[in-house]
Amino acid sequence: MSLNCGIVGLPNVGKSTIFHALTLTKAEAANYPFCTINPNTGIVPVKDFRLKKLAEIFKSEKIIPTTVEIKDIAGLVKGASKGEGLGNQFLGHIREVDALIHVVRCFDSQDIVHVHGEVDPLADIEVIEMELIFADMESLEKRWQTLTKQNKGTNPLQQKKINASLFILEQAKKHLEQGKPLRSLETLSDEEWQELESMMFITAKKALYLCNVGEEDLSKPDNLYVQKVKTYAQAHNAKVLTICGKVESELAEMENEEEREEFLRELGVSQSGVSLLTQTAYDLLGLKTYFTAGPKEVHAWTFKKGTKAPQAAGIIHSDFERGFIRAEVYSYDDLSTYGSEAKLKENGKLRVEGKEYIVQDGDILHFRFNV
Repeated sequence: MSLNCGIVGLPNVGKSTIFHALTLTKAEAANYPFCTINPNTGIVPVKDFRLKKLAEIFKSEKIIPTTVEIKDIAGLVKGASKGEGLGNQFLGHIREVDALIHVVRCFDSQDIVHVHGEVDPLADIEVIEMELIFADMESLEKRWQTLTKQNKGTNPLQQKKINASLFILEQAKKHLEQGKPLRSLETLSDEEWQELESMMFITAKKALYLCNVGEEDLSKPDNLYVQKVKTYAQAHNAKVLTICGKVESELAEMENEEEREEFLRELGVSQSGVSLLTQTAYDLLGLKTYFTAGPKEVHAWTFKKGTKAPQAAGIIHSDFERGFIRAEVYSYDDLSTYGSEAKLKENGKLRVEGKEYIVQDGDILHFRFNV
């Protein structure tokens, strides 16, 4: 799967620090704007508790998790839609991703410069959102003009299709003119929304607001900054997650898992923010997981909701899809309950499915094929 998330936000909010913690790579990070110009890209494993359990049951030699691709995009500034701060280049990078992780500064610090002189997460969000809205309005206007020209002199069937697209653009324009991102537009049908998504508007992409808090706030209830972001996100159809970039960066430098777990316990938290973020990013992209398992390895495979068995097999190898015969299927939950494939068979929990079977998250599959 080539789907990916882009990390966006103002300069100096912690994007590159969090990216480094995610990927264990040294993304360029410094206390000045635009230290990241070209986007850094990392393939990040998604932590899944089911893999360890499967490896124990099958006595597997190796575990291969699913992954999500993350891009660290340079900080946007006010006027980006008009080219300020290399804005056109950065907006182009944002258009290329499938979902947005918007890092918002929710901590006070005398040592880290804020580009606007004070910490105000809602004002920061508004700067980014408005630049993306302006960029979408410009794209919308160009598309409107193109469709209007095409509508002249075409046959009635084609005119009907173009008029339907113009109606969608009209609804989108009204929403953008109210200063609202397209992801919160609720007046379209499912079919109309799918067409709108295909037009590649930035603010129609799914979004996660990532609140970067200080270490002292990590184990406490949400601080005032985070509370404001959550209220805003709820009104704009976006998710929220809290993380401490400084802590995650320190965790990334530690040598082993036991050391990391001890550090988290001392902070009063049970799971690292990076683990939560990768899981949330995976969900944000609409991705699901099925497994293949045996003594050699347990392998997690990524698929989109609604994928049928032959296409799921094709994710492993094109020959599996081309020569698909059937799939032997059981669920992770049933395996956890019964403890072995033999017990599953005894209790009628192992099924044989054909070409129309829609794969479910947590399925364990064995494909039969012939080429």
